[in-house]
Amino acid sequence: MNENEVEGVAIANLIAADEKTIVGWVYRWNTGALAIRWDMHGPQRVSRIYPDLSDADKAEIDFASLTQLPCRDD
Repeated sequence: MNENEVEGVAIANLIAADEKTIVGWVYRWNTGALAIRWDMHGPQRVSRIYPDLSDADKAEIDFASLTQLPCRDD
């Protein structure tokens, strides 16, 4: 990464409630911050993160609220 630019790298997949579909990605920015990028359907319920993240990282992206979002088919 270039230290003069803000850049991010995908570090984990967000897995949908169906346990097989990737619905988004967790990115770590060179600033240290985490952010979520959703697929073209936008935010939806997440069942897990793969690979798993630390509890602190999950808290930063508010994983608990991601498990409560409506499913794509709701």
